[in-house]
This record gives sequence, C-alpha cells and structure tokens, in this order.
Amino acid sequence: MASIKDVAKTAGVSVSTVSHVVNKTRYVAPHTRAAVEKAVAEHAYQPSFLARALKSKRTRTLGMLVTSSTNPFFAEIISGVEEGCFQAGYSLILCNSGDQPGRQLTYLQTLMQKRIDALVVMTVNRDEDFQAELDRLSSLPRAMLDSEPMPNVCAIGDDSIRGGKLAGEALVAHGHSRIGCLTGPINHARSADRLDGFSQALDAAGLSLDPELVITGDLSARGGHEAMTQMLERTSPPTAVFAFNDLMAMGAYRAIAERGLRIPEDISVIGYDDVEIASYLYPALTTIRQPGFGLGLEAAELLIGHLERGDELPALIRKPPELINRDSLH
Repeated sequence: MASIKDVAKTAGVSVSTVSHVVNKTRYVAPHTRAAVEKAVAEHAYQPSFLARALKSKRTRTLGMLVTSSTNPFFAEIISGVEEGCFQAGYSLILCNSGDQPGRQLTYLQTLMQKRIDALVVMTVNRDEDFQAELDRLSSLPRAMLDSEPMPNVCAIGDDSIRGGKLAGEALVAHGHSRIGCLTGPINHARSADRLDGFSQALDAAGLSLDPELVITGDLSARGGHEAMTQMLERTSPPTAVFAFNDLMAMGAYRAIAERGLRIPEDISVIGYDDVEIASYLYPALTTIRQPGFGLGLEAAELLIGHLERGDELPALIRKPPELINRDSLH
C-alpha cells in the first residue's frame, strides 16, 4: 500500500502539501493540487484512518447495540441510522446482543475500545451491570431507542400510549367488546405504555380488559403464535386481538388459522409497527405505524449534529403513531 511519502515524491511536493490537498485543510495552488491529485490516483493512495483519528481524537464512527437485526422493525431502524451516518460521512459499527446481558456488556466494551464517537442503543432488557456501564459513560453522546428518559441520554421513540389508544379506539368503533391483548415483556416500557393507552380507550367506552385475554409474549412471531394458542385454549375466543408488534400478529395469524377461525370474520387483528411485510399478509394487517427508519435517521442526525456543531441533545423525543387500516379489522 502506497504511503503519503510515495505520493509526495511522485508529485514533487512536501508531505504536508499532500496532507493539505487530501484533507482540504489549506489553500494549495491549482497546478500543485492537480499534481498531487494525479499522484494520489496513480498510487491509489488511501489516507490512514488511524492517523486521522489519532490527530483529531475522533473516529467519525457511531456504535449501535441492538437486540436483533433480524427483527424487521429493528432492521428499519438500523437502516435509518446507517443512512444518517452515510450522509454525514460517518461509519457505523453494529452489534447484535441477542438481548443477552453478557453479550451486551462485552459488545459495549468492544465499541469503547474501537473509540466510537457516539452510541445508539436499542435493547429490550438491560441488566444492572450493563446499565451501570452506560451510566459511567456520561461523556459519550448516547441515544436510546424505545427507552424511558435517562440522565444525559437522548431517548427517542414513538408515543406508545397514544398508539395503544388508537388501537383500542379502532376496535371499539368496530363494535368489539371482548378483546384480547398479546403484550410484550411486562418490564418493557413501550409494552407497558401500549397496554396503558389501550386500557384507557376501553375505559372511555365503558369496557374493561378480561385478564384471561391478556397474554404476555416475547415480541417474536413464535411468541405471538404461542400466546394466541394459549389464549384460544384457555377461554372462548375473543372477537378481536391487539398484538403489541407485527411479528406477534403474524404468529397470531397462524394460531387463529390452526383453530379453523377466519380473519377478520371470526377474529379481527391489529398489530403495531407497520413493517413492510404487514401489507403483504393475507388479509393485509391493520396496524399502528411508527416510523422505524425515521427514528433511526433522527438518532444518527442528532448525535452527529451534537458532535459536529455542538447541537444540544434533547432529553426526550416522542413521535406520533398512526393507524393504518387494512383488511384484518372488521
């Protein structure tokens, strides 16, 4: 690999002149600049990333910890973060923790060793050791997705209380009163918010949730299938089900079909997230849309704006969700 000295020798200039041309840090006469650029092309010279980082004390790199990049909604968020990084000339190091405490902590330490400039975290669960390590990194700009407000951290997500209300209001408007809920983990803040908003909508209509019809899942398609199967085996079927994400709704579709029931004629289904595949299910899934790509893009833009311009990081951002009415609601 060619060095900056090789380029300088070919162009007949000093190493510092090559550096100024490559990094655009000082005016260089047009004919000299042309000679340097020609030499750079001849040698296929690439500036040393490590040298730049050591000099500027910045790596222009964001780190991201996510539960799983295979979850379609998480994938949309990751895509948004990547886009924000690409637009600003930053790189992204992505780590899939599998929501395992040991891996979360190991990956966090690895990212710090890589000298990331800022961190994006999207995990369902955080144990005490991981949280303590996050708290210790108070000087590192951080954005938490799907999180409650934390000191010195930018928390970004949708207004899940409002989202739960939208789902409840839609089902009530269609005449449903016996409604099931397939929730996420009870300690997950967004799941608690969705259940709260949903309950508020039922209360306003003079209805209440039957505890037999509230089943906790793990926000996966398998979890949705297991929770829906459990609900159908435990009691008489509800006329409608609100699944707390689209993956659980997909699992519910299969469980409902296995019982010989039809959607929406026998059971209406509402999901949450509006991942791309939701519109291709049969029948197409009615769901609550939250802007996954937009959430990720905003996280990256806020962090990079803070790094580049000193923009203040807001403590909390809540995006309004939207009901997307398709064919699974009757």
